[in-house]
Amino acid sequence: MVREQPRIATPRYEGVITIEPGKRGGRPCIRGMRITVGDVLGWLSVGMTEEEIIDDFPELTRSDIHAALAFAANREKRAKSVGHEIAL
Repeated sequence: MVREQPRIATPRYEGVITIEPGKRGGRPCIRGMRITVGDVLGWLSVGMTEEEIIDDFPELTRSDIHAALAFAANREKRAKSVGHEIAL
């Protein structure tokens, strides 16, 4: 008998991450706001917790942060598959 590996739920980012020409240079943003995926990644990279980010930017939700991470991970995976780097 073959056991199936448990599936890990992947956060969805469709409808959360938006890209609009002319807004933040066409970078991926959170729900049409001027907060980019790169902003969120930057805050996390300097050690801010999700709670601190939400305290500083109450318009963001925990789901928004998870969507930004999922989007960045997917974009990185796609970029590696074609051998390119993509700015966030």
